[in-house]
Amino acid sequence: MEIIDLEKTFLDKIKEEIKIEPKDWMPVQYRKTLIRQISQHAHSEIVGMLPEANWITRAPSLKRKAILIAKVQDEGGHGLYLYSAAETLNISRQEMIDLLHQGKAKYSSIFNYPTLSWADMGAIGWLVDGAAIMNQVPLCRCSFGPYSRAMIRICKEESFHQRQGFDILWTLSRGSEAQKQMAQDSINRWWWPSIMMFGPNDDASPHTKQSMDWKIKRFSNDELRQKFIDVCAEQVKLLGLSLPDKKLKWNEQRKHYDFGEIDWQEFWNVVNGNGPCNKERLAARVKAHEEGAWVREAAMAFAEKRASPNPSKGGEIVAA
Repeated sequence: MEIIDLEKTFLDKIKEEIKIEPKDWMPVQYRKTLIRQISQHAHSEIVGMLPEANWITRAPSLKRKAILIAKVQDEGGHGLYLYSAAETLNISRQEMIDLLHQGKAKYSSIFNYPTLSWADMGAIGWLVDGAAIMNQVPLCRCSFGPYSRAMIRICKEESFHQRQGFDILWTLSRGSEAQKQMAQDSINRWWWPSIMMFGPNDDASPHTKQSMDWKIKRFSNDELRQKFIDVCAEQVKLLGLSLPDKKLKWNEQRKHYDFGEIDWQEFWNVVNGNGPCNKERLAARVKAHEEGAWVREAAMAFAEKRASPNPSKGGEIVAA
């Protein structure tokens, strides 16, 4: 079959909402776009474990500790689903990890900010996971099957994370004056980085149009950002707190909230590796990978032992 016929079949599937599967023909750029996006998403889940793990031992109660441990474990699982989805595109997990460690692959800029108080666990849950959900729910309808199916489970778990974060802020906002101020300070620090999570404005986003044409994305960066702001502007009222934007105001004509200018210089500075915790986060991932080499080697040896057709060479037989 000629390339022109293959491309027509591909585009017809996109138009008719038929999932593209790993063995289907796809344009080279479609594959590259998916690898870039899915691997970046996977890296973000794994690196995103670090700022929260920082507070596991300092959680204010056993209940909060157990919930936070479960959440961090969920994030590790999300990374696993996503690396697995990306591997169906003929790239190895090791190759993706090497690109991350070499600084050639990106992860979400939000994880390059420090967690300074327990309230940050609330702000991350409500704002960061909330922004993630806004981004990721449309990905459940992504045209690439493995990514779409992974996102369905991930979004279900992220919804719990968002509720957990809001619950932390809700509790603090109804505590002492010091606790309420802690919650407000956390929102002040995480608000602007959270709305930067949607990426640059549409006119500065080189991948958005093509991704939407291929139905990898369903909404543009600015559309998703506006939806997120509209939701948070109402939810923060329930907390009795405020968002740190003096220009935030309901626009009756647009039926949306107007908001202030984003500091794009800060955004690009963090994206390019110069944020408060960029070097710390990457160093932590490289260290964990190197120190965990023996675990991977042991797991591989055990797998080979179980698969050995000759028990005398592979040691004792292990029941499946």
